[in-house]
Amino acid sequence: VQLQASGGGMVQAGGSLRLSCAASGRTISTNNVGWFRQAPGKEREFVSAIRRSGGSTYYKDSVKGRFTISRDNAWNTVYLQMNSLQPEDTAVYYCAGGNTVLSGIRYPQNYAYWGQGTLVTVSS
Repeated sequence: VQLQASGGGMVQAGGSLRLSCAASGRTISTNNVGWFRQAPGKEREFVSAIRRSGGSTYYKDSVKGRFTISRDNAWNTVYLQMNSLQPEDTAVYYCAGGNTVLSGIRYPQNYAYWGQGTLVTVSS
């Protein structure tokens, strides 16, 4: 599976962006999908994930209520709607897919497929 992340850009604090993670080469419907981010000088961190069925979603505490993950298996795409963006959300955002177990869904090492990353910059 090849993943392509897109939708990043520069916004002011309080603004919104929608990231897309498009899969090719194979269906993503059998994979859990996660979004991770990495700010300069920091480790990659979990942001959100969605189970293959789409029935369960998970979020980093600081983005709960602001970010929404969803998937459209018919279009082989997973989305991350980001509202009320803050400067601390500035990072390169990566999507990842894999057959992770539930206990490992927040950890990047449990994902087999990665997109190339898309930069989100939030100015104050």
